[in-house]
Amino acid sequence: MPADLMLPAGTLFAFLLVLARIGGAFVFVPLPGMSAGPEPVRAFLAVAFTVALYPAWPPAIAVSSAPGLLLALAGEAAFGLTAGVAVAFLTEMLLVATQILGLQAGYSYASAIDPTTEADSNVLLVFAQLISGLLFFALGLDREILRVFARSLAAFPPGSYVAKLSSAGALIGLGAGMFSTGLRLAMPVIVLLMLVDIALALMGRLHQQLQLLTLAFPAKMLASLAFLAAISALFLPVYRGAAAETVSTLFRLLSGAHGG
Repeated sequence: MPADLMLPAGTLFAFLLVLARIGGAFVFVPLPGMSAGPEPVRAFLAVAFTVALYPAWPPAIAVSSAPGLLLALAGEAAFGLTAGVAVAFLTEMLLVATQILGLQAGYSYASAIDPTTEADSNVLLVFAQLISGLLFFALGLDREILRVFARSLAAFPPGSYVAKLSSAGALIGLGAGMFSTGLRLAMPVIVLLMLVDIALALMGRLHQQLQLLTLAFPAKMLASLAFLAAISALFLPVYRGAAAETVSTLFRLLSGAHGG
């Protein structure tokens, strides 16, 4: 006689709540090729992360009504979105820097296919997207994010998370850091390009017969590319510092659960 698979309702509710928390983060976490990947693969990855966190699940969850379950799922998705947006700021930090300097250097005329959105984008933006994805895994941030979610199941048991102003303030702080860090990364190249423009303007003033307009774009593009290659070693410590700040902010949000 075939045996029947009996799944307690409390375990099923726990699985759904943890899946909502993990799935909310997958909306924004910058996994390379994740946005363009097939939907079944993305769903399988979310389920796999949820099953990997099975030892941290609560024993059983009792849900009295369908509206209560929907509210609990919304709260879990809110936590996942908070963590996903915080991690996505790491990629946006490099994208802001390349967008600022790419426009000044003239790379806005050179477009490529962005593997994330499959749209025409600045060629420097595509490189920044790929580099950010490589750094995300090279620095082990995938393990850190999984550790954050495992810790969150103890700090905020599934169904008990409520969005607070402290979470919004932490995200605003990370967003401000994203813009300031991106501007600081782009500022040396912008200053170099300004010096190139001044040099070409002085040469054109001294020799009015010279047609320097045709040399402006190649000179600025080559100068910015050479300078980026020279300072590329600085991107790793900057990205590592921003990643450490992001992870520490998420852990502070979890520790704040016990402090009220």
